[in-house]
Amino acid sequence: MRAGPGLRDTVSPWVRRWSVLVPAGARVLDVACGGGRHVRWFAGRGCAVTGIDRDAAALGPLHGLARVVVADIEADGWPLPGEAFDAVVVTNYLWRALLPTVVASVAAGGVLIYETFAVGNETVGRPANPDFLLRPGELLQAAADLRVIAYEDGFVDDPPRFVQRIAAAREGAPDATPVRYPL
Repeated sequence: MRAGPGLRDTVSPWVRRWSVLVPAGARVLDVACGGGRHVRWFAGRGCAVTGIDRDAAALGPLHGLARVVVADIEADGWPLPGEAFDAVVVTNYLWRALLPTVVASVAAGGVLIYETFAVGNETVGRPANPDFLLRPGELLQAAADLRVIAYEDGFVDDPPRFVQRIAAAREGAPDATPVRYPL
């Protein structure tokens, strides 16, 4: 399920904030990227970006800027088996069956930046279908194998919506020097 027009055009403040965890040159995957606001953001930061969406027309302008993959990941499954990325970004999208695959696509040392609608959103707008709303703590559970750097579950005023969002890292070897995740 995708967001309404007010959330489609500008870079998510959550993604912008946690982009500090994604170095230039990183391989970034944007899941259900739509028109590519985050594809453009990370490409502009010097990253090698892959965008997945089922809408070939929306992906068209992204050719040459990113690797584009036209795929209906809800009906046809995951088009990138075995691939791992330095950053996986998901905004305003939830397909529970793929949550484990999305998390597994984060490479060692990589990060997951995820933000989508949560239970309660049905009281203020769309999506209202519980199939597309995260339950309390659901992103924490999905990212249980990652180190959580930041997590929020609550209400945002502009535009009004209930959200859940996480920034989490797949840490490297346990004996490695601790990573300093900037807050």
